[in-house]
Amino acid sequence: MANVNKPFGLRPMGNLSATGAQKQYGYQIADNQSGAIYLGDLVTNYDGYIFKFVAATHSSAVGVFNGCTYVDPTTGKQRWSNYYPGSVDITTGIIQADVIDDPNQLFLIQSTSSTSIDQTKIGWNAPISTSTTGSTTTGLSNMTIDSANVAKTSTLALKVVGLYNQSGNDFGAYEILVVKINTHQYGSAGVAGLGA
Repeated sequence: MANVNKPFGLRPMGNLSATGAQKQYGYQIADNQSGAIYLGDLVTNYDGYIFKFVAATHSSAVGVFNGCTYVDPTTGKQRWSNYYPGSVDITTGIIQADVIDDPNQLFLIQSTSSTSIDQTKIGWNAPISTSTTGSTTTGLSNMTIDSANVAKTSTLALKVVGLYNQSGNDFGAYEILVVKINTHQYGSAGVAGLGA
């Protein structure tokens, strides 16, 4: 049976340190910052604020976006959201982004259709697909791993750990893979302190 094309960004699934616990920390999104960030998007910490990771701009990531809270400027009430819609001009408090930021965290992610990653590519690195947005209905990212450009290049964002062991998930287009952040801002010697 063919794999289903239904991207969901990066979804936490376990930890290399065997704690099993998902660890996250609160970061800030700048007031009135443009650009949406969706649940499951890879993000970077740059100049003290969280931004969606873009390979052409950022060299390292701090983790995966897991929602945000802020005082809604229209209603004046505290709001939790799966995604940051962009250009929220707050009048009170801060926009707090919850980020799964443990460098040992493992994630699930779907591959693109162009080229599948097979058993021989386990342990290699791969970039994030460049054409990703998300759903304003569910708040979910549609970020995928760019399987056509998997390589041994040390600067690529993700490291392929394996194929997710699930019935109906096979090596091929739209496979679901287990990955970890390869260029983590907290986890790799020599990674610059800033995301860009």
